[in-house]
Amino acid sequence: MTEHLTKDTFLQKVFDYEQNEEWKYEGDKPAIIDFYADWCQPCKMVAPILEEISDEYKDQLHVYKINTEQEQELAAAFGIRSIPSMLFIPMGEKPQMAVGALPKDSILQAMKEVLGVDAQN
Repeated sequence: MTEHLTKDTFLQKVFDYEQNEEWKYEGDKPAIIDFYADWCQPCKMVAPILEEISDEYKDQLHVYKINTEQEQELAAAFGIRSIPSMLFIPMGEKPQMAVGALPKDSILQAMKEVLGVDAQN
């Protein structure tokens, strides 16, 4: 299951930008954060793909969702200008942003290259 983040849960589970200027990921495994809005058609196309990935890789990564309408401060903190946008967060490295509705194979490729999570065959 993907998990919806509020500002409070984001600060706790991902990055406390109020306390740290430098990026410091708080999680225990790599993560993907989907920045979306309910009215966004491409976001609706990506949502079931992320649910599948969340179920298939639940032991290897976290999949989070942030509603940019409800969490405008988080969207602003990451400079989100278009949605869907996905933030790929590896362990111990800087996160990388991907913009647009990525197909599943592109997400899996980014998981492998950016997060070091290999696709299960």
